[in-house]
Amino acid sequence: MENTEPWEIRLSNTKQVIYFYNSVTKESCWTPPNGYSAEKTLGLRGAEKYKEQVENLFKGEKGQVRASHLLVKHKDSRRPSSWKEADIKRTKEEAIQILEGYQKEIDSVDAAEKSAKFAELASKHSDCSSHSNGGDLGWFGRGQMQEAFEKTTYDMKIGDVSGIISTDSGTHLIFRTG
Repeated sequence: MENTEPWEIRLSNTKQVIYFYNSVTKESCWTPPNGYSAEKTLGLRGAEKYKEQVENLFKGEKGQVRASHLLVKHKDSRRPSSWKEADIKRTKEEAIQILEGYQKEIDSVDAAEKSAKFAELASKHSDCSSHSNGGDLGWFGRGQMQEAFEKTTYDMKIGDVSGIISTDSGTHLIFRTG
């Protein structure tokens, strides 16, 4: 039977990690499309070639979670500078307004496109160095992130996007991916 699934798994030549490419919409993302289980992901074109990397996407140490985030810093952030702005002057309220706009963009797409939209926005706009990975922070356990960030992430279901939260680093939207 022919595989009619539009998503396939490819290898990034520059990062040497797998990514997901939709041959119909031409979109790509670093994490499996929203709602894709390990079993469904292993059925995609390219999965056999990169099986170990695919399987590792769905594994974390016991008790760990995986998330991406979109960070908007403000002048009162712990370190008010980023890869795109050396001296951040915006207020916390302005940072929240910016994130509210991104939240509306994420909410405007259907569930299947949420992962790609989040990664796109994080890549372009996040003040965290994780922007280069679509905001992906990888797997982490308790005690590794600031308390509000950790609590929010652990309270979320996989595929959920948080409301806006504040930490010493700035303001965030979190996308729970594992």
